[in-house]
Amino acid sequence: MYSINQLKVFINQKRQNIHAYLRKVKMRLSIDPEEVNHLKPTIYFKKKWYGNSYGGFFVIPDLLNEDSVVYSFGIGKDISFDRKLMSKHNCRVYGFDPTPKSIEYIQSLPKDRLFSFYDYGISTKTGIEKFFLPKNERAVSASISLNQFVNEEKYIKVKMKSFADITKDLGHKIIDVVKMDIEGAEYEVLETLLDTKVAINQLLIEFHDRFYPGEIKSRRITELLNKQGFEIFGASLNYEEISFINTKIKTTLQD
Repeated sequence: MYSINQLKVFINQKRQNIHAYLRKVKMRLSIDPEEVNHLKPTIYFKKKWYGNSYGGFFVIPDLLNEDSVVYSFGIGKDISFDRKLMSKHNCRVYGFDPTPKSIEYIQSLPKDRLFSFYDYGISTKTGIEKFFLPKNERAVSASISLNQFVNEEKYIKVKMKSFADITKDLGHKIIDVVKMDIEGAEYEVLETLLDTKVAINQLLIEFHDRFYPGEIKSRRITELLNKQGFEIFGASLNYEEISFINTKIKTTLQD
């Protein structure tokens, strides 16, 4: 039996999923093709969408198994992506999010032996940082990056860690999947991630170009990723959720 609170969460997630899908369709219809050319797939693998419309990404399932390690940065109030990975591959997922509403959400869920949650976020450095709260008080996601959707005057201070320190603390030198949905801070964080010695097989990024009108910030970081051997194998309907494969990792799965 589900509790009343669990049913409310389920209903809200379904509503959120429908809203997210309709938003993606609307955005797709208004996209200038020239502005997303750099986000279109350049390499082809058998892929599947994991998670719902709101929190999902394309992955290459055949590269995953029970020994796979997944880092999921930015949980919000939706772990449909993480649950799919755990149920399908029986692999371990490490989730990270310092957002108060996210922490509360995770604490309300039943414990899962495959899911480890850490109440800090990823940044370019380790330390305490300002975490700007959304202007819409009903929204969940906050950000260390100032943008048009957060309130510069309303913030909390939270613990953040660099990718290098996180992987050192957890003892990982190879990560099968890194998922990153960090509300506009991904551009700077990805540059520091590329400077580490940690091998990443699949890199899944939600780009928030819409947060910064007049800029296409994903263009530069995509070029940097390409130079490091990361190629796009999957893109969501509105070209926000982008999936990269590390072509330096040898695989026989390419079509």
